Amino acid sequence: MDAYNLILKKKNGLELSASEIEYLIKNYSSGALPDYQMSAFLMAICWRGMSEQETVDLTTAMINTGKILKLTEEFDCLVDKHSTGGVGDTTSLIVSPIVAAAGCVVAKMSGRGLGHTGGTLDKLESLPGFNIDLTNAAFINQLKQIGLAIIGQTSELAPVDKKMYALRDVTATVDSIPLIASSIMSKKIAAGAPKIVLDVKVGSGSFMKSVADARKLADIMVQIGRALGKDVIAVLSNMNNPLGMAVGNILEVKEAIDFLNGNYSDDLFQLCLELSVQILISAGKCRQRAEAVTLVNRMIDSRKALDKLAEMVEMQGGEQGYIYDTSRFPSAAHIVEIKSTHQGYIAGIDALMVGRAAMELGAGRATKKDEIDLQAGIKLLRKSGDYVRKGQVIAEMHTNKPEKTAPCQALFLNAVTFCEEKPKSCPSIIEIIT
Repeated sequence: MDAYNLILKKKNGLELSASEIEYLIKNYSSGALPDYQMSAFLMAICWRGMSEQETVDLTTAMINTGKILKLTEEFDCLVDKHSTGGVGDTTSLIVSPIVAAAGCVVAKMSGRGLGHTGGTLDKLESLPGFNIDLTNAAFINQLKQIGLAIIGQTSELAPVDKKMYALRDVTATVDSIPLIASSIMSKKIAAGAPKIVLDVKVGSGSFMKSVADARKLADIMVQIGRALGKDVIAVLSNMNNPLGMAVGNILEVKEAIDFLNGNYSDDLFQLCLELSVQILISAGKCRQRAEAVTLVNRMIDSRKALDKLAEMVEMQGGEQGYIYDTSRFPSAAHIVEIKSTHQGYIAGIDALMVGRAAMELGAGRATKKDEIDLQAGIKLLRKSGDYVRKGQVIAEMHTNKPEKTAPCQALFLNAVTFCEEKPKSCPSIIEIIT
């Protein structure tokens, strides 16, 4: 067995065996296989694709380069949740404390933002002192104490994924469904939770632009989970418009806290409710949907979910007071109003363009090495379906880069489309795949 012939085999569209895939991944992980050969292999996958079995075998090989947490032996009702990334996506900061307050154990490993999409770890680091780097022992101890921990991926779990993703990022091989699916699922499965709910974004602000592609990605991730003994549910959600009213790290954390205080936009509530319901039923905390909906609302109305978020922040070294008093968060030096140039109903606000504008203001990274400005972002004051007058303020730009406000305002205004009659509302949930 040698790398050259295995790359050639895949380039010619033939199916690789589990042992052949394991050979390539194991040798790349150890350093025996050079970057240029792995790059060729990744490109062959992009062009030729992978069968369902190959994708399962690729995921398994990636998992086996590191440790697997044996959390099912420690906890009942253990769950994990993952989003494929979008604009204004605060769901992890909302859903995780809701279901943890309801009795689930949420063991979540998250990532950082790149490009126009935000990252949960960056948002959590908006809280002074918050520590995302827990040891496995500290992670498990926190789960025992409060049933909730959100941390960065440890170097011990599927370590080859980090190495492969860095290579994909510079070789134009990111947008391959088998590679996306194996990257996500190798980390999720290695983290040990038996029940996983996936939020697969669809639309301009996501990696999957069409429902058909999102369905393909969701289907293969559900099948990977099933093949490897996990119960996986995928929720396809709308990302043509920004989710909620905030885009940017501190702005999104404040929105999540507002949500847990009972103040939320309809689209964000629809999605967080659905994800929470799916988790509660999957974990066996509720049998019926109506029961799960009632429980979610009770966790919000009683402020138990808010208190659970505060517990997690304190246990991970953050200042709990920020959760109960969001005025303590620092603000950007420049807050600039964006006024509508039209009169009528807002037909849509393109999520990708808003995400790019927020990134230019400082809220995102163009490369993984870039520093982000936690205070920067865009706050929406009007959403799709709202009627606005010409000259009415529809959004705010928050930035410490005043030279960026003019081009970002133009970009934002280009993202907004208008119509004369009130448009039909677009549901947040497109499809549930099990």
